[in-house]
Amino acid sequence: MTSTVRGHENEGHDTLEGTVEVVQSHRRGTRGVGVEFPPSIVTAILIKYIFFDYFQQHIILEETMPLVEEVFRLSGTPKYNFVPPIRYGAITIAIRTPGRPVIIEGPSGIGKTTVVTRILEELGISGAVTQLSARREADVEYIQILPDTESIGTVVVDDFHRLPTVVKEKLSDYMKVLADSGDEESKLILIGINKAGDQLVRFAHDLGMRLDVFRLEANPPEKIQRMIELGEEALNISITDKEVIAARSQGSFHIAQVLCHNLCVEAGVIETQPAHLAVNLSGDVVTERVMDTLSGQFMEAAIEFARGSKIRREGRAPYLHMLKWLSESEEWSLDLADAVRAKPELEASVNQVIKKGYLEALLEEKAEILGSHFHYQPETKILSVEDPKIVFFLRNLVWRNFSRKVGYTADYFRGRYDIALSFAGPDRDVAELLFERLTQREVAVFYDKNEQHRIIAENIEDYLGKIYRTEANYVVPFLSPDYPTRIWTKFESDNFRERFGQGAVIGIRYRNLKPGYFSDEQNYGTLSFDPAGDVEAQIEEIAEAICQRLQEDRETEKRPKPPPPA
Repeated sequence: MTSTVRGHENEGHDTLEGTVEVVQSHRRGTRGVGVEFPPSIVTAILIKYIFFDYFQQHIILEETMPLVEEVFRLSGTPKYNFVPPIRYGAITIAIRTPGRPVIIEGPSGIGKTTVVTRILEELGISGAVTQLSARREADVEYIQILPDTESIGTVVVDDFHRLPTVVKEKLSDYMKVLADSGDEESKLILIGINKAGDQLVRFAHDLGMRLDVFRLEANPPEKIQRMIELGEEALNISITDKEVIAARSQGSFHIAQVLCHNLCVEAGVIETQPAHLAVNLSGDVVTERVMDTLSGQFMEAAIEFARGSKIRREGRAPYLHMLKWLSESEEWSLDLADAVRAKPELEASVNQVIKKGYLEALLEEKAEILGSHFHYQPETKILSVEDPKIVFFLRNLVWRNFSRKVGYTADYFRGRYDIALSFAGPDRDVAELLFERLTQREVAVFYDKNEQHRIIAENIEDYLGKIYRTEANYVVPFLSPDYPTRIWTKFESDNFRERFGQGAVIGIRYRNLKPGYFSDEQNYGTLSFDPAGDVEAQIEEIAEAICQRLQEDRETEKRPKPPPPA
């Protein structure tokens, strides 16, 4: 008899009133097959539909009223406010094309992993995809054997820039094989930071045409605002300061989610509002709240990076400056080669850190503190962050206060060099030893042998003259018996001779030098050097004395004044 009711289930009884009418009509025998139900059956049906009606109105309604953590998510793929980035369609086509490898690269927090996850879900294949991460040791072992595996299916490797070089090299060759073989049962999708794919192409120079590379840039403001608007709709609110929030996000969906999440919590919005609510909390206030939270997470790592392996107040704080440059980078990663070219006054000290492997050593030495936050690729000289919240934290620091918290007290931007060495050819070994000792302490030193690539094709007199006249805070001449006899030492001394009276010349006087070469030299303090003694020990003492002077200058923010331009 129940078939009679099913036969009319679309005839108006999707409401309680309709259900009563249908059941009563059956009782009267006026519809369907004309079978009359006993009262007990009618009561049971009514109870069933009353419960169903309540369930629809309350339980299902609650499921469609999301919580703030489900809308403005702190991690994971957005459900309610996903906004496709630029080139979303092209990425979709590349991912669904069988066999051809795909690389998605861009700054942390830009939405790379979210985009891939979303596309795989839309294609209906997310459940059949193998998700691997270079951050998990077990996954790295599995990634290593991929090239030796037949028909791998679709494999996503996240953070592939963190893989050991040997594994990257194998993947590079493997992608070339996949592309050439047309294997439709194997698809490799790699996700990494900016320029991470460049290294793979270096391993296999002809790989570039065999794969699709997508570089996701910072999202435009209208994309960020659209994401916020979708969140507003889901929670039934309007955020008054959403333009400020979008600007502070600086192109990162993730940062926008974090800021909006905190704004809602501060305003007491923890779930969808029954009546529309305007949230008037200031974006500046939210930024301060988020900064308070992030300080606990990132301040220690920022300070440890800025100090380097050891804080050297006599140096030019190269690690502090690299961190500052990183905070200013629009791509949330820093090409150190480009950065030092743009900052000639710091080029010498930062280049020493890069070329001698000090930066790599620092990240390895302090891996427990820095390893999860910073990544450096020595092959490309790219320094990047692994969490967009670090960039937000660095960009909103008060850098003068932060510098003092690190342990520095002074202005580090005056003069291109701290020291310029002037010496005769026979004294080069001693001069080079002092250069090594000073650069180890992060002092910016002009030493001609280290600058040959810049001097080439330049007017040498013009190039060197400026350095000895004004571009070095101090000139350190090696006043040996050979010094007065050489043409270039005469040229150099002619350019810095007037600086004796400005406290800007620190002479190293050889004990076997006859007095009288510099008329002013004897009136000012010099450092003594005995070429017959323990050279290394003496140079160490001289380096220590010079560094003490530089440290004192930095702490008192005092510099010897260069002469006015001629």
